[in-house]
Amino acid sequence: GFQDAASPIIEELLHFHDHALVAVFLISILVLYIITTIMTAKLTNTNLIDAQEIEIV
Repeated sequence: GFQDAASPIIEELLHFHDHALVAVFLISILVLYIITTIMTAKLTNTNLIDAQEIEIV
């Protein structure tokens, strides 16, 4: 792996980087989930009964 950090400031910067990367990863997963949910959702009105949509057209 890489060499260990030489100063406490760099050590804290590495911890911040790790936490920021986890946050970015979780946000990316959430956005991907929302996009797939929207793309696969049925976008028709479920309140219409039987063939009412054909009668409306």
